[in-house]
Amino acid sequence: MTLNQYIDHTLLAPDATQADVDQIIREARENHFCSVMLNPYWVRYAHEQLKDTAVNTDTVIGFPLGANTTAIKVAEATQAIADGVDELDVVMNIGEFKAGHDAQVRQDLEAVITTGHQHHKLVKVIIETALLTDQEITRASELVADAGAEFVKTSTGFSTRGAEVNDVVLMKQAVGDRIKVKASGGVHTKAEAEAMIAAGASRLGTSSGMRVIGKA
Repeated sequence: MTLNQYIDHTLLAPDATQADVDQIIREARENHFCSVMLNPYWVRYAHEQLKDTAVNTDTVIGFPLGANTTAIKVAEATQAIADGVDELDVVMNIGEFKAGHDAQVRQDLEAVITTGHQHHKLVKVIIETALLTDQEITRASELVADAGAEFVKTSTGFSTRGAEVNDVVLMKQAVGDRIKVKASGGVHTKAEAEAMIAAGASRLGTSSGMRVIGKA
C-alpha cells in the first residue's frame, strides 16, 4: 500500500468554503488518497463528486468535544448516512470517560456504531489522547475495541495537541489486531507519517496530505 492510501485528506476548518472543499476533493482524486474527511454539511456534495472514484467520503460525529447527547450523535450519523457517507469518525464522551463512567461511554458509542453498521459503514472512535493519561489511553482503546468500532483514533486536531508516536504505540498495544489505529493531528511531513505507521497506525488523518506526499 502506498503512503497516499493511508491518508484521510482532511478539511474541518470552520471557515472552509466550497472552493476549499473542491480543492480537497480534487487533490484526493488526483493522488488516490483513501478518503476526504469533511464536516457533515459537505457530505452530500463530496459524495456526489466522488461517486465514480475509489475515494471515500468521511465525516465527524459529535465533533469536536464528544459531549453531544447520544440521540444527537445518532441523528448526525443517520443524516450523514442518508447523504452518502462511507465512514464515520465519532468523538468519545471524554468527560464521562475521565470520570470513570465507562458503561455510559460504551453505551453512547455502541449506539452510533450500531447505526453505522446497520448501513455497512465503517466507524472510527476519537479518544482525544491529548486529554488522557497513558493508562487512560490504554483503557479507552480497549473500550473502543469492545464497543465494536473498526478503528480507534487519536485526536480531533482541535485540542491541546494532535497525535504523538507514543499514543499510537499504546493504542496498538491495547487493541492488537482486534481493530485498527488511526493517527490524526500533528502529521505534517513524510517522516512524521512514516513514524506513525511504524508505531502501528493503519490510517492517517491530516490536513497536510499534499506535503506528506511531497507535492506541497
